[in-house]
Amino acid sequence: MARTILMAALSALALTPAFAGEPLNPMTDSPTWEELRFDVVGETVLADGAGLLDLDAPYRAEDAATVPIVLRQLDEGAVIRRATVVIDENPAPVAAELTFSEAMAPLEFELRVRVNQYSNVRVIAETDEGSYMTGRFVKASGGCSAPASRDPQMALEGMGQMKLRLFGDPQISTPRREAQVMIRHPNYSGLQRDQVTQLFIPAHFIDHLEVWQGEEVLFTLDGGISVSENPVFRFKYDDNGAEALTVRATDTEGNSFEHVLPKSGA
Repeated sequence: MARTILMAALSALALTPAFAGEPLNPMTDSPTWEELRFDVVGETVLADGAGLLDLDAPYRAEDAATVPIVLRQLDEGAVIRRATVVIDENPAPVAAELTFSEAMAPLEFELRVRVNQYSNVRVIAETDEGSYMTGRFVKASGGCSAPASRDPQMALEGMGQMKLRLFGDPQISTPRREAQVMIRHPNYSGLQRDQVTQLFIPAHFIDHLEVWQGEEVLFTLDGGISVSENPVFRFKYDDNGAEALTVRATDTEGNSFEHVLPKSGA
């Protein structure tokens, strides 16, 4: 009898979400989120964002230092004005604060982040109707302290270089485009060590970014140490006919970068 009960219990556990690889629901209570909540949103009431927005992320990340997350709007009738990406267990949990123009609606936006240990990754989206939260649970560890891919001197030499990639045929007239902006920057977290000296590399990262088409801003980002090295942003937008995208960025060392990226050369 005892063996039968044990086998039944094990069978039941095998069917639960934790063993099936289902993401945690970030709307459920989390001790870490309860500590963070007021600092992130204050007294704002957050509704369940499952019907508004999906946050797509790997359940088990291949590389904790470059975890792709995609914000994909489900309710196309809403306009998402702002979004805050929070990684609960990271040393600096607020990974990015984003603003979007109406040209980005319906929203489809990808960025890559560092995840330092198993964590809820959540997005708080703001619309004219209110604020909503949804997210995923990601298994990853060591992303904020993972060694940089390049020698620090080499990383600084190419810093600020940018590249634009367009998907689809840019010669075909269509109001909806998909683009990817790549920026060369080490985005040091302050938790990484120089592999030669073993000393900590001081934090040095992009703290503000703007992407424009002509005179119209598409999106802005205020970021921290949780955005990956050599940031990449992939997004869809309504093309207003401008010949180029302009990217402006600043970093924590006071550097400013600006590049006009012609769509004809993408």
